[in-house]
Amino acid sequence: DSVLPTSGWDLAGRGGLLLSARCLLFSPAGKRTIQAAKDLKYPSEIIKMSREQRAVAQARKAFETRRSRSLEYRILQLKNLQQLFLEKQKEISDASKKDLNKSEVGTQLFETLGLEGEISLAIQKLKEWAAPRPVEKNLLTLSDTVYIQPEPLGVVLIIGAWNYPWAVTIQPLIGAIAAGNAAVVKPSEVCVHTAKVMEDLLPLYIDKELYPVVTGGVPETQELLRQRFDHIFYTGNSMVGKVIMEAAAKHLTPVTLELGGKSPCYIDKNCDISIACRRITWGKYTNCGQTCIAPDYILCEPSIQDRVIEEVKKSIKDFYTDNPKTCPDYGRIINQRHFKRIMGLLKDSTVAAGGDNDESNCFIGPIVLRDVKPEAAVMQEEIFGPLLPILPVSGLDEAIKFINKGEKPLALYVFSADEKVINRMRDETSSGGFLANDCLVHFSVNSLPFGGV
Repeated sequence: DSVLPTSGWDLAGRGGLLLSARCLLFSPAGKRTIQAAKDLKYPSEIIKMSREQRAVAQARKAFETRRSRSLEYRILQLKNLQQLFLEKQKEISDASKKDLNKSEVGTQLFETLGLEGEISLAIQKLKEWAAPRPVEKNLLTLSDTVYIQPEPLGVVLIIGAWNYPWAVTIQPLIGAIAAGNAAVVKPSEVCVHTAKVMEDLLPLYIDKELYPVVTGGVPETQELLRQRFDHIFYTGNSMVGKVIMEAAAKHLTPVTLELGGKSPCYIDKNCDISIACRRITWGKYTNCGQTCIAPDYILCEPSIQDRVIEEVKKSIKDFYTDNPKTCPDYGRIINQRHFKRIMGLLKDSTVAAGGDNDESNCFIGPIVLRDVKPEAAVMQEEIFGPLLPILPVSGLDEAIKFINKGEKPLALYVFSADEKVINRMRDETSSGGFLANDCLVHFSVNSLPFGGV
């Protein structure tokens, strides 16, 4: 009777006081505890709170202190976050190596350098972004002061992805901090080592009450989605995106969904095919093809297909040597489930180059597929792996028709020396981002919006 078990029940409100239901049934200790709770002005009802509920409640309580309203406080948090990347690069790189076989240089180039730039931009522009913006007045309000005042939304949820776990999780966090929000950060559980490093390091550098980190898998994410947020930001696939949007609708919570898709790449027969294939090879096989804006497939005329294959093979050798498996710059598939999914996409297509794989090591070497049919398995979903299908088309008109038959892609690439070809592809298709004669690099331009249309 004199011992309070510490499992299961949390007193609503401020406490970390844990009670067992058994204590509440007539025991003297239970009665004394309830009286003590009343004396401390705790709410009288006792409710079971999950770890996820506590994180959200803690973030909302911290937000209500209004400390994140101060621009100085926001800037301090951003500077602390910047310090994390300066001081803990080794821990970050080691975790990325374990999860995705990313090299240290690759982790810096594709993950942390961009984040440091985003933080610097936010610090530099924050006063301007947060300042009231005067707007035009009408006759009725000529003598009035009329303006738009930006203000924080409140508590936001950030659900990260595993392919670039730092970049796609921390980038929206930078925005949330800069805007004065509280944020619950949910790293992807698929990147086990990175999620653990994030859980350990973030609370050491930024306000752990305003920006709690919640780790775990599907049950934990589902529990988070049952809570009320003021905005939800998710990066990942459209299937999970629908689940998140449905959960958010129950609270009328606005969402930002950064979803992938099948990003086409059209090669005009009159372009510099060698340069085009070198850039496509870099864009496709970076991070072992696990990039949401990677070129998903190539459209080109049959007359240049063999040349394209040879040039891609040459670039693969230049980038990753004769044996990509031993090359420190070539990544791995995130897990065996995705390994099997990707290998299953090969079943009805012809391999023109590559094919080496090792399930025990989650290794799939760069693969090129030729004469791929629109109905092939590899064309039915986003590949998100190192397979590069080539679909022969009769020319620009057929390429445009093919692209427009599918969902609007996140990115669309065209390689041509003819401005008319580039302009027609731009004007007669719709995509989140359009890039001529290169791959991926539009993501590095922080003055451009990303995603959407």
